[in-house]
Amino acid sequence: MPLYEYRGLSKDGKNVKGTLDSDNLRTARLKLKKDGIYVVDIKDKKKTSGVKKNAIRKTGSVPIKDLSLMTRQLATLIKANIPLVDALTAISEQVENPILSEAISDCKNMVNEGQSLHKALSKYPNIFNVIYISMAEAGEMSGTLDVILLRLAEFTEAQADLNQKVKSAMVMPAIQLVIMVAAIFFLFIKVVPEIMGIFESMPDIELPYMTQLVSDISKELVAHWYIYIGVIVISVLFFINWKNSSEGRKSWDAIILKLPLVGDVTRMIAISRFTRTLSTLLNGGVPMLAAMDIVRNVVDNHVLAQAIDEARSNISEGESIAGPLKKSEQFPPIVIHMVSIGEKTGDLENMLTLVADAYDFQVKTKVETLTTIINPVMLVLMGLIVSIIFMAIMVPMFELSNKLG
Repeated sequence: MPLYEYRGLSKDGKNVKGTLDSDNLRTARLKLKKDGIYVVDIKDKKKTSGVKKNAIRKTGSVPIKDLSLMTRQLATLIKANIPLVDALTAISEQVENPILSEAISDCKNMVNEGQSLHKALSKYPNIFNVIYISMAEAGEMSGTLDVILLRLAEFTEAQADLNQKVKSAMVMPAIQLVIMVAAIFFLFIKVVPEIMGIFESMPDIELPYMTQLVSDISKELVAHWYIYIGVIVISVLFFINWKNSSEGRKSWDAIILKLPLVGDVTRMIAISRFTRTLSTLLNGGVPMLAAMDIVRNVVDNHVLAQAIDEARSNISEGESIAGPLKKSEQFPPIVIHMVSIGEKTGDLENMLTLVADAYDFQVKTKVETLTTIINPVMLVLMGLIVSIIFMAIMVPMFELSNKLG
């Protein structure tokens, strides 16, 4: 029998709400009318829940920290021999993130109806990515779901930590850039025109070339500021559109790897993701070729992804992993060497983890170095521009002072 949610007014004018079972919507309204409730809104709870779940499946996403914490809690419950459905029930009630809680609750219902966990998780691709689902499938097939989930939690925590380090290091340069641009615009649009108005009111003062140049730039910005902002916006949109296109993405990924400092950091982050993800998948029992198919997507760079594709093709023909990666010339010698040792000793997963840990540390060091370089460069650049404006104003000021004196 359908369950209906209703809102209404009682006989004494108070707001009331609740649920009731009824054969259909008309019968539900009649029941409420007999109880003296004026219905304001009534709807099928199951249909409403279905719409909500579909919305979450299409657009819902959760912070990686919430996902990691949930995964660790679920692993702990399963390790304690608590049935999967009961564990999912407990997690759905404990998780604070409403989107994740709703998704886990829905997955619990699907598992309770006989579906496997990884199939249920696959209904929420915006929350659980291919790596997560593949690991869950491997854990279910091998009977080691608790161990696999624990590795997944460690993996997501490591990824979250790396992302946080990079974002934190780049926040200050971004703020400085915004402040610098805003300050320069303010000087040219507000300060310079007022001072130049004083000089222009005295026609016998001959302005130096630098002062005249600053004045012309200021007048141009004041008169056509909307054009320049429009050009900047259109240029940014054009760049984003080009970068998101197939050919543009390939070109941009190749360009960024060749940039000084930025290219090194980008490559290190990609290698860290590649090695840690591959290690996690292999440790979870995912076959090598399937793992290579998945891991190509985490590097977030077309050039490196193509190198991994070629390596996978060669591996499928019986070659080792180190050889094809070396041929691509996209991976540093130390990575090739560590992978080769791991293959020879049968300890590839641990070797990949060691590489990932080493590159995480290098990323942190490089990002800090990049930040220490960017900050003074931006300060010097801003100081230089302000100094030019200051000198352009002060030189005629001295001349004016001498004439008045």
